[in-house]
Amino acid sequence: MILDGKVVATARKEELKKALQDFPRQLHLAVVLVGNHPASRSYVASKERACHEVGIDSQVIQLDEAITTQELKEVILSLNTDPKVDGILVQLPLPEHIQEQEILETIDPFKDVDCFHPYNVGRLFLGQPIVQPCTPKGVMEMLTYYGIEVAGKRAVVVGRSNIVGKPMAALLLQANATVSLCHSRTKDVAEEVRRADIVVAAVGKPKMITKEMIKSGAVVIDVGINRIEDSTTEKGYRIVGDVDFEGVREVASAITPVPGGVGLMTVAELLWNTYTLAKYRL
Repeated sequence: MILDGKVVATARKEELKKALQDFPRQLHLAVVLVGNHPASRSYVASKERACHEVGIDSQVIQLDEAITTQELKEVILSLNTDPKVDGILVQLPLPEHIQEQEILETIDPFKDVDCFHPYNVGRLFLGQPIVQPCTPKGVMEMLTYYGIEVAGKRAVVVGRSNIVGKPMAALLLQANATVSLCHSRTKDVAEEVRRADIVVAAVGKPKMITKEMIKSGAVVIDVGINRIEDSTTEKGYRIVGDVDFEGVREVASAITPVPGGVGLMTVAELLWNTYTLAKYRL
């Protein structure tokens, strides 16, 4: 079975549209974009389109790449105190000279749609979140939509980033899975993955997870987005995940494609987080 991100994301956005009808005003999401990185511009454009689809007002604040950490903090502080702003998103990665963690800690936790502020991260790991990180939340929503049971299953997350791997493991644990978190120091990743009923790949290495690593009937979630050269395409490259899709789909009971899988869910859950925080503050 292919777990279609477009189908689930569309359903989530339709659900949100209905919820927004009962909200007393239009929501507003502020997106801060530093520099002119093509991938970041593309991500921001997709978020703008998604906001428009559901009726959320969005604002992109484009800043020069040479901006200092302090100057960027001042922009965020002004958004923190702006009553019309319900959510703040700082598009990552930031230029190397900017102190990224300092910037993330400047965002008002109750406007932090990415769930990157230490306050929100702490609440997440305590099992008392106000919002959840968009990508891991999107994965859990996909599993729910397709009726895939998590409780009692053995889950393996490959990759321990603060953005995906660690919070993904936390959400699976809170859903009563038995969770292993693999990383660069794991002695035998293949052996760990082979035991899993649910595999989440979020490591950033093209086609790292192969057919031989997957137990028959396992559910495979591919969070990876990697560019590989391909002269047969118009752009000269194509997007692939961390999973060898064609091989793994032969043994997995369910698998997400790349593109068309988890990435679409990330944007949908960003919109939901904007609504959740606005409702919480109200």
